[in-house]
Amino acid sequence: MVLSVLNPLLETPLDPDAPEARRWLQDELSKPEYVSAEPNAFDLAMQSIRDWFVGLFEGASGIPGPLLALLVLVVVVVLVVVGLLVFGLPRLRRRRRAAEPLFDDHDRRDLRALRRAAVAAAEAGDWPLAIEERYRAIVRGIVDRDLVRVHPGTTARGVADAAAAPFPAHVEALRSAAADFDAVRYLGRSGSREDYDALTRLDGELAAATPATPVRERATDGAPA
Repeated sequence: MVLSVLNPLLETPLDPDAPEARRWLQDELSKPEYVSAEPNAFDLAMQSIRDWFVGLFEGASGIPGPLLALLVLVVVVVLVVVGLLVFGLPRLRRRRRAAEPLFDDHDRRDLRALRRAAVAAAEAGDWPLAIEERYRAIVRGIVDRDLVRVHPGTTARGVADAAAAPFPAHVEALRSAAADFDAVRYLGRSGSREDYDALTRLDGELAAATPATPVRERATDGAPA
């Protein structure tokens, strides 16, 4: 009985040749506990980043490990701050500027919404509303480009006068558009398709035009637009 139990052990070579030893090693490393210990893709990426940072300072001898780690941390913080200044803050400024109300009725719609509203009113044959919405779109487009500043009490004519500086070639068209806006909003005029089409052309021309000056003008006070 004892010999039968020991027989398999005695048959196992105690001095395996190279192929047998390689097979034993492969079988051992294929066990789950070894596979789970292998580094994953994230570990390899972090190792590469660490090696890159260490390579930046490998020429400097005598730097203690903690000091080297501190230097790496400082470099990372500087890169993050630069990224926020270059990419983050301009987007925040644009969002704040777009949220500013244009008129006394606290209209916060963006340029696309105003243009859609103008087109919808025109398709319905509501020319007073179409003219009013199209002029609001013109003002929003100018303000969003940081060419004119408006505030509560800004008049339609005040916007036209202020926009004359960046768009000197469109002075008369701007004043005519402001007059059409005042006529349908305050004087009860019915407006017409021709008036609306003129404002639509002006909206497109201003959007495609290059401003003559980057200096912002402040619109004047008076009856609100």
